[in-house]
Amino acid sequence: MAEALLIDLLGLEMNSQDSSFQKLLHNMLEAVEKHYSVSAPSVYIMCCQTQQSGRNGVQDWLLKAMSSSQILKRSFEIICTANTTAALYTIKQKLDEKDLSIIKIILPAQRKALMRVFIDHLFTSVYHFEFEELWVDCEPNHLQEAETQNEVQMLPAQDTELIVNEIQTYLERLPSLKGELTILKSALIPGDIFLHGFTTRAGGISYIPTLSSFNLFSNPIRRDPKIVVRENLRRLANAAGFDPKTYHSVKVNHANDVWIMGKTEPKSYDGITTNQRGVTIAAPGADCIPVLFADPVKKACGAAHSGWRGTLMGVAMATVSAMIEEYGCNVRDILVVLGPSVGACCYTLPQESAKEFHQIDPKCVRSFDSPTPYVDIRRATRALLESGGILPQNIQDDSIADQNQNITFCTACHPDKFYSHVRDGSNFGTQIGFISIRN
Repeated sequence: MAEALLIDLLGLEMNSQDSSFQKLLHNMLEAVEKHYSVSAPSVYIMCCQTQQSGRNGVQDWLLKAMSSSQILKRSFEIICTANTTAALYTIKQKLDEKDLSIIKIILPAQRKALMRVFIDHLFTSVYHFEFEELWVDCEPNHLQEAETQNEVQMLPAQDTELIVNEIQTYLERLPSLKGELTILKSALIPGDIFLHGFTTRAGGISYIPTLSSFNLFSNPIRRDPKIVVRENLRRLANAAGFDPKTYHSVKVNHANDVWIMGKTEPKSYDGITTNQRGVTIAAPGADCIPVLFADPVKKACGAAHSGWRGTLMGVAMATVSAMIEEYGCNVRDILVVLGPSVGACCYTLPQESAKEFHQIDPKCVRSFDSPTPYVDIRRATRALLESGGILPQNIQDDSIADQNQNITFCTACHPDKFYSHVRDGSNFGTQIGFISIRN
């Protein structure tokens, strides 16, 4: 059963004074009221705002036409916009606010293929859409008799590209949310050789509360689509000064595999290294540690995603080893910076897992006798790096003496600045650490 009903009138000639158009709307509204009188979903009517139609004229006529419809009078909204992107994005925000996911779309048959492209880019698999044809010459009960149509023809590639461009242009014009874009930088990494930083949650366009606003990871089971994340990344690239077309993030597997750029890319990996100029590599984090590596002598760099499993499996030293083996780096020259991540103040694990951290360094575990001790994955990462030969002074984390230089904040403790899986649950956003070698 549909939770929301979307009536697409954008493809029709909208003249509120046209008697045939008025008849169409009357018949459609009668059919919709009869067909959906029990479920009474939220109803959104998309219409076109143009100089010819005039927003007020069409909207006033629709309001008048619906005045006799009790079900619609309670729940309908008219979305009058210049294009489909603006209408659908507005409706998506309303659906997300109400946590609605099952949508029936009534639209002209010729709009189906086009609408599917918009849906594929603006929505994720969280949402479920059904299509029903809007017949221009329909009788009052025709919508009820029409079968739901889910078979949608493909649009030509050129038309699809135009739609994607329309969406991108619209998103680029949206204002930033939660303040200005902020990039945290480490004084340990030389800025004349490397471009790097760690993002916060400010300055993007993601509007869903737990993803707002600078989410940099898209997952089909969340409500932030890839195209929104790409727009956030574009804004980051503009602010930081790198090319988003040469951006590569690790494909997280919570293990210790490392991809050396230039070799065959694995299906999944938690570390990545390169010595190519102008290529930006990154690691995500939302409690897990985004770790950056830089060798200013050999001019090579790396990024790793280190959660508790990856930490125990040694992903940080695996990335260091890859830099040594591939680029001839000296372990004493490699600089390592741990980005924002969950602190021992907020992170617990079952005792069996905590025991493994205790074996690395007893100070990594607090309340060891508890069924769920507090675990310090940062201290464990430092201990493993130092045992692997990284100089203590070449590691930056929250243990540095000058806290004004600290960038390894606890993500769970700072909801205004960072995303946190521990704090926010399954629908969490993601920040990143990124690094590149300047040209």
